[in-house]
Amino acid sequence: MDEPLLAVEDLHTYFHTAPAVAKSVDGVSFAVAPGETLGIVGESGCGKSVTALSILRLIQPPGRIERGSRIMFEGKDLVTLDDAAMRDIRGNRISMIFQEPMSALNPVFSVGDQVAEVARIHGTGSRQDAWKRAVEMLALTGIPAPEERAKQYPHQLSGGMRQRVLIAMALIMSPALVIADEPTTALDVTIQAQILELLVDLQKKFGTSILMITHDLGVIAETASRVVVMYCGEVVEEADVTTLFGAAHHPYTEGLMHAMPQLGEPRARLNVIPGSVPPPTDRCEQEHPPLYQISESHTSRCHLAIEPERRANPHPPLVEQLGVPA
Repeated sequence: MDEPLLAVEDLHTYFHTAPAVAKSVDGVSFAVAPGETLGIVGESGCGKSVTALSILRLIQPPGRIERGSRIMFEGKDLVTLDDAAMRDIRGNRISMIFQEPMSALNPVFSVGDQVAEVARIHGTGSRQDAWKRAVEMLALTGIPAPEERAKQYPHQLSGGMRQRVLIAMALIMSPALVIADEPTTALDVTIQAQILELLVDLQKKFGTSILMITHDLGVIAETASRVVVMYCGEVVEEADVTTLFGAAHHPYTEGLMHAMPQLGEPRARLNVIPGSVPPPTDRCEQEHPPLYQISESHTSRCHLAIEPERRANPHPPLVEQLGVPA
């Protein structure tokens, strides 16, 4: 990889409560190149969103980023920046698309005012210039009659339009990095496809990098070039998208693959991963597995990586089923 735009190094984000310490993010490392889309996938509670909030320094007590963590962005360690410097970066150089547009938008302000506010905070133009820019961004996101829609309130828009408003807010300052946290949650499949296509088109237009956070492997296949799989606060596998869907290695990744419905098998029962957090094997309890190098661009946190009999291509049908480019 060329010099990364974002490099998360040994990130630990813990929540300190009276009974115990919850290690929501426990030693996570990854990098995002300029113009790249990196997918982070995993079940609810695995640490995906906490990782995103840590990058933006939005973790609130009792949570905190532990010492030794580094989040390098454009040559600066975000962990050590003061609050004023971080406010300058949020919404300007790094922006975020939240997963619940109705709760992310303020119900008492028009959507145009909310998009324009980002430009007013970080820009140098007048209120009129910010409003004009907001209308232009709403038009770019495919909202019809943007001048009229800009005067409306969130409750007057459909779920898909509200999500487009959040995308307009995220991109109005042409940020270097957009963090998309479950951007298609609660949308029907047709609108999901439209939103994903819009993100890809706008990424090409603005040249931004995207950190795509989702539990949906179909979204990853549609948008990402590389994939990070998280489980229990750790990165358990990382590979390019074709390798991951064609030769997943870690047992948890394989479990996610098997849990997907198969085309042409309408009556087949879904495979499930039993329980909420499957227990580790005896060997994993005695010796916590490191990230083993499977190939130049493929790592797996599994002791089986050094077993010669490990099968190499367990899920070839998924490559074609999800439309992953060869």
